[in-house]
Amino acid sequence: MTDVRTVFDGIAELSVRTERLVANVLEREAETAAEAETVVFVHGNCSSSLFFQPVMLRLPVQLRALAVDLRGFGGSETLPVDATRGVRDFSDDVWSVIDALELGRVHLVGWSMGGGVVLQQLLDRSDSVASVTLISPVSPYGFGGTAADGSRLTDDDAGVGAGAANPDFVARLADGDRTDDAPTSPRTVFRSSYVAPGYSGEFEDVWVESMLTTVTGAENYPGDAVESPNWPGMAPGPRGVLNTMAPKYFDVTGIVDLPQTPPILWIHGTRDAIVGDETFFDLNTLGKAGVVPGWPGEDVAPPQPMLAQTRAVLERYANAGGSYRELALPDCGHSAHIEYPDTVAEAVVELVASSRPSA
Repeated sequence: MTDVRTVFDGIAELSVRTERLVANVLEREAETAAEAETVVFVHGNCSSSLFFQPVMLRLPVQLRALAVDLRGFGGSETLPVDATRGVRDFSDDVWSVIDALELGRVHLVGWSMGGGVVLQQLLDRSDSVASVTLISPVSPYGFGGTAADGSRLTDDDAGVGAGAANPDFVARLADGDRTDDAPTSPRTVFRSSYVAPGYSGEFEDVWVESMLTTVTGAENYPGDAVESPNWPGMAPGPRGVLNTMAPKYFDVTGIVDLPQTPPILWIHGTRDAIVGDETFFDLNTLGKAGVVPGWPGEDVAPPQPMLAQTRAVLERYANAGGSYRELALPDCGHSAHIEYPDTVAEAVVELVASSRPSA
């Protein structure tokens, strides 16, 4: 057990019962809540809404800020994740919270996997979205297993999904490991992957507690894997968190065809270790580097150019009538909202203002 105080002063914790689940929600109330525009934050993998508190507290009091714990994370109900729906179990859950609270049109902010969730929300109900902010989002084509143009490398997405998770990291999450004794401990993974090298902050214990709320197993994180005849010998199964982002289940490039095109802000760090054009969280990158043996070569298993894919899809979105802004932060890793909370808050406020109809 731990005595770390995880909810900051100025943030309230709500339990919201919807038709889909009982969700834990953090709220920074607006000065006039009944009239305020609402910003809804959606966290990424192996985390929770706790990570958004620094940005929530920096938003002006004219805005209401809510952060939703996804199923199997934070304080929300643990329910199985059907990966064959992509991230729709998550996006439908978030919409159910928004509907239960009768929020109307909202501004969505999604981090990492949460970026994919809010793009799915945009796809499903674009008329209910006022703006979208993506923080180090998963590629619109999913995580791993695609070429630069988004085409799938194999018919079973070999090397993608739950089978790529480090089993010792998963075990340490399940055991509640708060040490920094191993490269695979959550605290060490936070330092090496969630933030840029050299980052230090006073709330590291809170971020580790957030990571440790992750429910592990075949139905949740990381999910299940199946054998594959293709290198490296495994492919995503139909269950669990990591498999939701397999390209055979996940593709949100349909945003380029939407009738409503709210403005999009894309924020990412230039030193992001998780989402990049050749990230070491991609088995094809590890194969190319000789870390995973038997790599069949660049023609068969190239690393996924995640940033280039995101940029290309957002350019198509802009060409179709939407708009987007890219904000690349130097010396920033995967978590701009805790590394540069003032910058992120200012950018979100600017986006919200730009999305309002002209007088």
